[in-house]
Amino acid sequence: MRSHAKPILLIEDDQIDAMTVRRALKELHVTNPVEHVENGEEALAYLHDGGKSRPCLILLDLNMPVMGGIEFLGVTKGDAALKRIPVVVLTTSDEQRDKVESFDLGVAGYVRKPVDYKQFVEIMRTIDAYWTVSEQPE
Repeated sequence: MRSHAKPILLIEDDQIDAMTVRRALKELHVTNPVEHVENGEEALAYLHDGGKSRPCLILLDLNMPVMGGIEFLGVTKGDAALKRIPVVVLTTSDEQRDKVESFDLGVAGYVRKPVDYKQFVEIMRTIDAYWTVSEQPE
């Protein structure tokens, strides 16, 4: 058993949404630390910092200032060192184009951010179940 859980990287510019994600993860008893940055540029700086642990999961908002989610995906999925980190898009966008581009860029999941906290917890339970299975020893 690992003594140190890998972090979850949350890329979200809205503080309320970031708090909702943290609350949902806490309710699910997810013990991984959450590293929070506010845009794609900050996320790339985090990912390229050799002193930081590589995240086990990236939760990504699409609509952010400086560098948005689609641009961030294009950079990370084109980088051999980063492309295998699973990314789940959490967005308020209902643009079909955003969804298609996200999947074309290799996201593991795409979730429209619900306003309702309980719905969000259910979505995170699904993600948690997936990643519990994926963490099983081979």
